[in-house]
Amino acid sequence: MRSLFHPRLINGPFEDPCLFIPFVFEKRAAIFDLGDIYSLSAKDLLKISHVFISHTHMDHFVGFDRLLRVFLGREKRLYMYGPEGFLKNVEGKLAGYSWNLVENFDNALSLYITEVKKDQLITRHYACENKFKASGKDLIQPFNGILFKEPALTFSSIILDHKIPCLGFTIKERFHINIIKERLMEVGLEIGPWIRSFKEALFNNQDINSKFEVTFKRENIKNKEFALGELANQIAIITPGQKITYITDMLYCESNINEAVAFAKDADHLFIEAAFLEKDRDIAENKFHLTAWQAGTIAGMAMAKQFTVFHFSPRYSGQEELFRREALDAYKKRLLKN
Repeated sequence: MRSLFHPRLINGPFEDPCLFIPFVFEKRAAIFDLGDIYSLSAKDLLKISHVFISHTHMDHFVGFDRLLRVFLGREKRLYMYGPEGFLKNVEGKLAGYSWNLVENFDNALSLYITEVKKDQLITRHYACENKFKASGKDLIQPFNGILFKEPALTFSSIILDHKIPCLGFTIKERFHINIIKERLMEVGLEIGPWIRSFKEALFNNQDINSKFEVTFKRENIKNKEFALGELANQIAIITPGQKITYITDMLYCESNINEAVAFAKDADHLFIEAAFLEKDRDIAENKFHLTAWQAGTIAGMAMAKQFTVFHFSPRYSGQEELFRREALDAYKKRLLKN
């Protein structure tokens, strides 16, 4: 059965962090962190609707300029989330350029930037046509861990200690709807745009006894009507939703560990930084990073089904297998204790 999310780290383990998450069957993607993103094509970049920045150290945020460059002159809305101070950081980036010719653009680009604080979300709007000056009043909402929800999925966050606030992120699908092609043929249906409407009806908790019409673009095929629940039973298998968690740049301390473990609990795939090997644990502590052993331990404590370590220090160039082995040993050891 196909998953909705196909996350992939776009750079090597010794390079800038950046997790690209395209959505299957949709021309849409999310991205966690914006390090060097030149390996992503413009086509992939233009799929991005939501950007989540853990913190604004250069290796996590330098790609903002590249993304903005690709989006300029296009009819787009880009939603970005980052930690305390994020609004000031983005405004500093935008102020670094001259925008005197943007009135020549026919299409409107809008940025909706949200700063994540301990107990609130502050969102500010920047429009290209307004030379990216903040417009309107800030939208201030309470923050309870949820960044935003859609009918099918939820994005959430935690605040970790990296000597500055550093955000971890999770994207969680409510449930997954697998369409069985063989069953489509059995009931005289074929794949088409109606499948999206069908899934939306289920995610929106539409009455299962309500009527659902399958419409076709071709004129020679008549539309068909089903009870929503009956159609779901005939053509779909509904399974638990996918959970992807991303944790980077955190001190290995009790409060961070407890937060990270609870946040990543039962993740289908946990992406977690491992900047140093355990033999250099003191260096990791001084730099507020994890060792591979610590990353594997957290993955095991969270009982993540799969995990990937990344963001290795360049001092270990050519030794990436040591990181994976050390993290996996710690993961297996911890699982035995659970």
